[in-house]
Amino acid sequence: MTPLVIDASVAVKWVIEERGTPAALALRDRFKLIAPELLVAECADILWKKVTRNELSDAEALLCARLLENAGIEIMPTGALLEAATKIAIELAHPAYDCMYLALAVQQHCRFVTADNTLVRKAKSGRWKEMLSALATEAPTD
Repeated sequence: MTPLVIDASVAVKWVIEERGTPAALALRDRFKLIAPELLVAECADILWKKVTRNELSDAEALLCARLLENAGIEIMPTGALLEAATKIAIELAHPAYDCMYLALAVQQHCRFVTADNTLVRKAKSGRWKEMLSALATEAPTD
């Protein structure tokens, strides 16, 4: 299977119904999904925020976390991505933690799918446009 980098904005859609959920779910059958270890903390943070906004109960958030733990995403170490992510962040004027995902896609020679429209807009204007897909507007092909 072709590898594909996903971020927390995609993974969370597997367990919480929201705009883009069908497209996010479709990726699971078509690609070997990989993500930097940062994904774990970002998913936990999203679930916590949804609890604080009363969008999820404590029990629902914990169930979502358990489902994501067993979602079959290959978690990759981030240590070797530090310089590349920093370089991309400077080039795009975008937070470095989001750029970790793009740096992993570069390292693994594969595509990156996100629902982060700001990152897509910034990256699409430069040399990253062939590596990045917006979840809601396009789906990468095998």
